[in-house]
Amino acid sequence: MENTSLKHIPYSVLDLATVLEGYTAADTFTTSLELAQQSEKLGYTRYWFAEHHNMAGVASSATPILIGYVAGGTSSIRVGSGGIMLPNHAPLIVAEQFGTLASLYPNRIDLGLGRAPGTDQVTAMAIRGENFNAVHSFPRDIDKLQQYFSSENSRSNVRAIPGEGLDIPIWVLGSSTDSALLAAEKGLPYAFASHFAPTYFEQAIALYRSRFKPSVFLKEPYVMACVNVVAADTDAEADRLSSSVKRMFLGVITGRRELLKPAIDHLDSQWDQMEKDAVMQMLHYSFIGSKETIKEQMGRFIDQHGVNEVMSTSHIYDHQAKLHSNELFAGVFS
Repeated sequence: MENTSLKHIPYSVLDLATVLEGYTAADTFTTSLELAQQSEKLGYTRYWFAEHHNMAGVASSATPILIGYVAGGTSSIRVGSGGIMLPNHAPLIVAEQFGTLASLYPNRIDLGLGRAPGTDQVTAMAIRGENFNAVHSFPRDIDKLQQYFSSENSRSNVRAIPGEGLDIPIWVLGSSTDSALLAAEKGLPYAFASHFAPTYFEQAIALYRSRFKPSVFLKEPYVMACVNVVAADTDAEADRLSSSVKRMFLGVITGRRELLKPAIDHLDSQWDQMEKDAVMQMLHYSFIGSKETIKEQMGRFIDQHGVNEVMSTSHIYDHQAKLHSNELFAGVFS
């Protein structure tokens, strides 16, 4: 039986600006814009970039610049961060950057915030320096951002120009119960990183909903789940294409982070059973298959977890196959 509830679920894209083996970051930015333009035509709600550093296969380190690049090449889709790792930055600078973006592209910019460094500890030290423990200031830094964006801040000695008085939606991102409680306490929408950290997903969104306090920003809890998606005309082809993202996650758990590799037919030769189990645990919330298969899987996912929005991330080597996957996934919600 068809699950009609999918027709009312917004669907969005998370882009890590993944660099492919044999290509450059410049190539990635071109294909990201093409994917965003296609996503806009297909009815996707938002297109977000995630801040990462010191990763050969991820080129989204200068997140606000990429947001401006894609917003300038599209006309209606919301563009934003999934997220900005706030302890890496002074809140005033973030307010000015996103105030600039929101001034250039009114009513289209989202500001998703995370507390993780988006990199390894050595690189985090290089980024944060003496502010290495700024993660503990994450709740206060969100308060500062909200203050800078408020019209009431016009009498302050420190102002965000541009940024002051602009309506820039703030999201709390996370993969733990701590982030869920913070989003609930502040009455902000919550985006969970279930695409790579599924362990606390159910517990976190349950806590968020039960502890949510309505605010001037949001009256009821709003949960967005990010999931991995590899769609193709057949389940077999989707499974083959998914070998790229599985090898990418294998690199994460083994410390061999490389450029995204082409799909291969026989993956078992690439890992042992322990590595396979670890990768598949991280990829628990992945939707791999034909449009019909993913529609059935997604219907069950929505029924079980009641999320308000789904954000897909697709690490597919072949760009045309990635565009086709994006098109098929949009069709799941029609």
